[in-house]
Amino acid sequence: MKKIIVFSVLSILLISCSGKNNEMPPAAPPTLPVLNIVKSDALTSTEFPVAIQGKADIEVRPQVNGTLEKIFVDEGAYVTKGQPLFKINDNAYRQQFNNAKASLRAAEASLINAQIEVDKLIPLVQNKMYSEYQLRTAKSNLSIAKSNVEQAKSVLNNAQINLDYTLIHAPINGFIGRLPRKQGSLVGPQDPEALTKLSDIKEVYAYFSLSENDFLNFKKQYEGSSIAQKIKKMPAVSLVLSDNTEYEHKGNVDMVDGQFDKTTGAITLRAKFPNNNGLLRSGNTGKVKINVNHANAIVVPQEATIEIQDKVYVFLLDNNNSVMRQPIIVSGKSGTNYLVEEGIKTGDRIVLKGFENLPDGAKIIPENTKKEVAKL
Repeated sequence: MKKIIVFSVLSILLISCSGKNNEMPPAAPPTLPVLNIVKSDALTSTEFPVAIQGKADIEVRPQVNGTLEKIFVDEGAYVTKGQPLFKINDNAYRQQFNNAKASLRAAEASLINAQIEVDKLIPLVQNKMYSEYQLRTAKSNLSIAKSNVEQAKSVLNNAQINLDYTLIHAPINGFIGRLPRKQGSLVGPQDPEALTKLSDIKEVYAYFSLSENDFLNFKKQYEGSSIAQKIKKMPAVSLVLSDNTEYEHKGNVDMVDGQFDKTTGAITLRAKFPNNNGLLRSGNTGKVKINVNHANAIVVPQEATIEIQDKVYVFLLDNNNSVMRQPIIVSGKSGTNYLVEEGIKTGDRIVLKGFENLPDGAKIIPENTKKEVAKL
């Protein structure tokens, strides 16, 4: 019996010692990189869809009716101001011109005869060989002859204009658009479709729209007492093409529309871009990118945040190195960074990464990082 009791006591002691040996020591706090919040300058950008037009997009239309006799250019060709583009058959207009010229010559001859008659009657009336009435009649006929000459000149000038209109020249330098009317077509000023469109694209205009709120922000961002002064303070803007590449030349906003569109509630702005290489054409699409400088802004990397139910959070450290999930209000983006409007301040510390499974109140060992917030 004594042996059984001693064995039992020894067993209990062994089990007790074995339990103490299996207990795990408490886990050490994780070492995580921490970012000190400081103010810095940041650059944000906003993109707006644009429609691109040439500096001048001119419809070329006939001024007289007739048959399209010749087309001197091809679609897409570059032409210079004054270069012939189209020829309308001029037979009828040349005949009108010749008739008007003949009528002018007849009127001028009548004028000469009327002047001779007046010159002849003046001395005869002075010598009382003819009555004053005959001289007044001759002078009246002279006035009529002069008026006939002026009228004939006007008819001739009009005929000359119509004849000149049969040869259509390029009004500006530029590129020819499509040619919907072919040789032999009957054309006229009332045609719904132009003969072609001529585009001067050495400079192009990019038109884009701002909402009312965006326009109010635009007016707040730039100094000046007028819109014209504010435009001058704007930095150069970029053009992002349809393939998401950025156009090599910067542009400048040079126009703000005088009123909002009642249908869309937006106002139109225009940016001008150089285009000496002809890369851009009327009808191109893209986006204009406007950069805005923010001085003394608080920025945090997006990787240091987490989004939960449309709210953005950072993991804020207190003086005891305990973390707390802190909501922040984001006012914009600068590259891969957020601009923070509210929620954190200069001097705060946030966990940079590795915070996904940290509960509120968890302690960490901060590892200071020299990571600089990336700038756009």
